[in-house]
Parts: sequence; C-alpha cells; structure tokens
Amino acid sequence: MPTILRIAGYRFFFFSNEGTEPIHVHVESAESYAKFWLRPVALASSVGYNGKELTRLRKIVIEHSEFIVEKWHEYFGTR
Repeated sequence: MPTILRIAGYRFFFFSNEGTEPIHVHVESAESYAKFWLRPVALASSVGYNGKELTRLRKIVIEHSEFIVEKWHEYFGTR
C-alpha cells in the first residue's frame, strides 16, 4: 500500500492489487476515506468526509494529478 503524498493531514495512496483498474488514488485521514478516479478527476466513493472536505480533496487531486499518474505508472509498470 504505497503512500505517494501526505498533505494537510491527508494520506494519498494506492492499494497494491489494483493495477487493473483505471488510474485512481485513495485518500484517508482519521476515520474518513475517499477514492478519486484520475482521468477525468471524479469522486468514486467516500465515507466520513463532508462536502467541503471532498471539494478540498478534489482540488488537491487535480493539483497533483500528473504526479499521481506518474507514480501510478511507476508502481504498476504501465504506460
């Protein structure tokens, strides 16, 4: 479960067995969790975050989307 970013108390990571799914990133903090698709950036699921937090997370994902995609390809060996 590689962590690729830590920003403002949020951990952004991949699960090791998900390389066959479209590019996405998981986010967690405390007891809350979200999953975002990357192309295009869209919320896939969430538990515990309110709308304001999800908007903030989406902005972070957009801001770092190229980095996240690069790390996805490095980790899963895809292009």
